[in-house]
Amino acid sequence: MTALRLALTELRRLTSGRLPRLALVAMMFVPTLYGGLYLYANKDPYAGLSRVPAAIVVEDAGTTLANGERLRAGPAVAHDLVASRSFDWHEVGRAAATSGVADGRYDFALIVPSDFSGDLASSTDLTPRQAHLQVATNDSNNYIAHTIANQVVAQVTRSVAGQVSSTAANQMLLGFSTIHSKVSRGVDGAATLQAGIVTTGGGAGDLVSGVGKIAAGEKTLVAGATTLRAGAQRSATGAAKLAGGNASMAAGLQSLDTGTVGLPAQTQALAAGARQVSDGSAAVVSAAAGVAAASGQYVASTTTAQGGLATALGRQGFTPGQIATVLGEALRLSGPATAASSRVQESAGQAAALTAGATRVADGAHQLSLSAGALHDGIHRGALGASRLRDGADSLSSGAQRLSAGAASLVTGQQSALDGATKLGAGADRLKAGLERLSTGATTLHTGLASGLKSIPNPSEAGRRAVAQTIGNPVGVTSTSQATAGSYGAGLAPFFLSLALWIGAYVLFLLVKPLSSRALAAGQPAWRISLGGWIPPALFGLVQGAVAFAVVFFGLGIRVQHPVAVLALMFCTSIAFVAILHALVARLGAVGKFLGLVLMVVQLVSAGGTFPWQTLPAPLSALHHVLPMGYAVDGIRRLMYGGSLAPVGGDLAVLMAYLLLALVVSTFAARRARVWTPARIKPELVL
Repeated sequence: MTALRLALTELRRLTSGRLPRLALVAMMFVPTLYGGLYLYANKDPYAGLSRVPAAIVVEDAGTTLANGERLRAGPAVAHDLVASRSFDWHEVGRAAATSGVADGRYDFALIVPSDFSGDLASSTDLTPRQAHLQVATNDSNNYIAHTIANQVVAQVTRSVAGQVSSTAANQMLLGFSTIHSKVSRGVDGAATLQAGIVTTGGGAGDLVSGVGKIAAGEKTLVAGATTLRAGAQRSATGAAKLAGGNASMAAGLQSLDTGTVGLPAQTQALAAGARQVSDGSAAVVSAAAGVAAASGQYVASTTTAQGGLATALGRQGFTPGQIATVLGEALRLSGPATAASSRVQESAGQAAALTAGATRVADGAHQLSLSAGALHDGIHRGALGASRLRDGADSLSSGAQRLSAGAASLVTGQQSALDGATKLGAGADRLKAGLERLSTGATTLHTGLASGLKSIPNPSEAGRRAVAQTIGNPVGVTSTSQATAGSYGAGLAPFFLSLALWIGAYVLFLLVKPLSSRALAAGQPAWRISLGGWIPPALFGLVQGAVAFAVVFFGLGIRVQHPVAVLALMFCTSIAFVAILHALVARLGAVGKFLGLVLMVVQLVSAGGTFPWQTLPAPLSALHHVLPMGYAVDGIRRLMYGGSLAPVGGDLAVLMAYLLLALVVSTFAARRARVWTPARIKPELVL
């Protein structure tokens, strides 16, 4: 007898009556009922949230912003929630909301407190407070509703935060625009300052040059003032001497004036005497002229007589020598007379000159007598002028002394001015250096402001709105999914299909016998008995998988990327699960069935069908890598959603390994089952 004949015999047994056939048909739909109904109920639970009753309470009193605008964020939140129809929202009071959550009329309540808007706007006055929303839940109504309520609050918080951030960002950007405008004017002012400093720097250079010239001029003035002081001192000394000389002159002129009082009368007497002398001299000159004429005649006659004497002596026969002797004697004798005549002539000339001089003296004396009066008047006026000159000289001396003192003060003042000019020059140099540093600083300021101006945003109104919206919602998620389930139900389908196939395989052994008693009694080979006992439930498992696949993917409309591959993997999963349960029941009987139930529960929590298996506790995480359902879930998920199919081969290999191992165990069980024991004949527990 072959394994197929053993399988056919078992199939005929199972379909021999009406009730067995009905039971068999019902078993074919067990995986479909479990997986299909659960996935149908949870295909898209979020679409039904609009039917979940929820209360919203608005107690927000609002607030007034700094610009006078009235802010009431609470009513806006309530309006947006009601309009979103995310839940069946009911806007009620706090008392009604609290009682409604308590008695189950509302699954949860969202309460907007009275200070909500005030807290949102608190940042504007630099006293920021976090705004709060209150959530009232009751887990006795529904725990998931509690979780969903928290998600709703988180969503509302993000929405309000985005709006607040957008508003704050808009105000901030508006402030940036204002700052940009102010800094722009600052840049212009810095440029003007820089130009002014450059101009002032040029003026400072001119000032330094001018101060240098002033200092040089002050030095010249100091030298001049020193010379002036020396001259003033000499003038004072000279003025003092002049005053003394003028005093002496005034005294002398006074004495002269006194002494010349009788001068006119004396000069008149002198003129009269001089005239008498002139007249007497004229008489003497007349007498001297007569004597001179007589003496001249005498000398002339003597000379003539000597000539005649020489002639007469010649005629007398005197010799020339004798004549010469006689003439010599005559000449000797006439010599005194000639000399006297000469003296007479000379005296006559002198007398004539004396007479002329006397005449002139008389004339001069006459003129002197005429001018003596005027002289006396002039001397008198000179004495008076000398007196006044003496007074002026005294004043001049005093003025010269004051001039000397003023010149000394001038020297001191000019020296002080020179010192001041020197200090002014040093200050001008420092001013120039400071202006140069100021110019450098102004240039740096202008450059820095210009550079900073480029860094200050100055968006337009549309740009501000766009940036504010971006700041309010800075992160946009672009989801690029390598594989997507499409719905909540599709996300759970791999897990519940795998679990349904295990349950389907489990219920089959409520009706199917794992080992044929006839084959055991006939002494058939263990492997043939094992294989013949596995084939019928494996075929039923294939039918279960096909029905579940058709109902879930065609009836519920869950999208599948690789439908043929999914169906093939479900077949492999089903026959592997059937082999495992077949081995357990064949070896352990009722205990094996119980262990099959335990394995279902363990795999339910360790397969990683809902949450990632990494979130499991360490013992269950280890079981995830050992038990077969986790590999079935992973393989079906990848074939349903798409993406990388490389791990599917590993999943299939694990399932086939379990299949072979289970067949080996069931073969071992068939070998042992050929020996009948009292426990087999009358078991203590039958399931």
